[in-house]
Amino acid sequence: MTEQTERPLTEPRPLREVRTWPRSFADRLTAPLPGVRALARVAREGLLRPGPEALREVDGLPVAPGPLPAADPGTLAVTWAGHASWVLRIGGLTVLTDPVWSRRILGTPPRVTPPGVRWEDLPRVDAVVISHNHYDHLDLPTLRRLPRDTPLLLPAGLGGWARRRRFRHVTELDWWEAVELPGPAGLVRFDFVPAHHWSKRTLTDTCRSLWGGWMVTAPGGRRVYFAGDTGYGFWFERIGERFPGIDVALLPIGAYDPRWMLGPVHTDPEEAVRACLDVGARAMAPMHWSTFLLSAEPPLEPLRRVRAAWEATGRPRDELWDLPVGASRVLPPDEGAGGPAPAGVTCSR
Repeated sequence: MTEQTERPLTEPRPLREVRTWPRSFADRLTAPLPGVRALARVAREGLLRPGPEALREVDGLPVAPGPLPAADPGTLAVTWAGHASWVLRIGGLTVLTDPVWSRRILGTPPRVTPPGVRWEDLPRVDAVVISHNHYDHLDLPTLRRLPRDTPLLLPAGLGGWARRRRFRHVTELDWWEAVELPGPAGLVRFDFVPAHHWSKRTLTDTCRSLWGGWMVTAPGGRRVYFAGDTGYGFWFERIGERFPGIDVALLPIGAYDPRWMLGPVHTDPEEAVRACLDVGARAMAPMHWSTFLLSAEPPLEPLRRVRAAWEATGRPRDELWDLPVGASRVLPPDEGAGGPAPAGVTCSR
């Protein structure tokens, strides 16, 4: 790793800054990408879809759409819209993470659960954070539903893609860099942090843009970690060291089977729980499951396994926010993470 990736920048970068990036970020990979033989084996053996018996679990996937909770500038509220899409209310701002409201994405069967929040029910969106450019995280049809002056916070190398689509408020960041956006209670800080993953959108752009997660910190100290897509590895401890006091970590628990291929880039449920402990978060909210069937595990297996892994840690049960799609969790200004949940927001399946 270079010195830049090892040392965080303490001062925020200017918004809308136009920058020059290296042609490739392949030096940031923490594991080799699957080769042609691995991809051929997956296609030949049909290893990226659940079997017919497992698909029967789709009807049991937890969905509980409801109204967005009220959120004042001192409140932290998270609402799971499905997959890696969250509606964050923090520091008085409304922030979308990897918004995908489309029914279908390229190369994948249609979503098996609907978006947990109707698009027309969203308040004004103050910012969008994107973790990387894979189609299930960077969805152009959804982004085109936003005003073109919506602030887009992107990984390094994606700014040109957004500007060519006429977005006017575009900021790209490298790992450990940050920007700030004004909110009613002061500046909300967005830090782009490393992940164990990769990027690709076309046949010729592998690792041409960066990948990572986002740490969002409100003026009063509320802090949310959105991990994006990631495998398990050393970055989690380093993130926790730099950002103490994380209220909740939004961590992926699905799309992990077959392990021999997906292990380096997608945490399984047990690894996600370890990652939560590594970053020192007070609570964990699972994501990246029950929306698009991207791999071979049965649809409900991630939920069963994450609950068992959490129980094995001895941590209080209510610090695992295993929300149904569409449900919310709210932390008022004077409540620590893991306190009592409002009725109807925890998954009971």
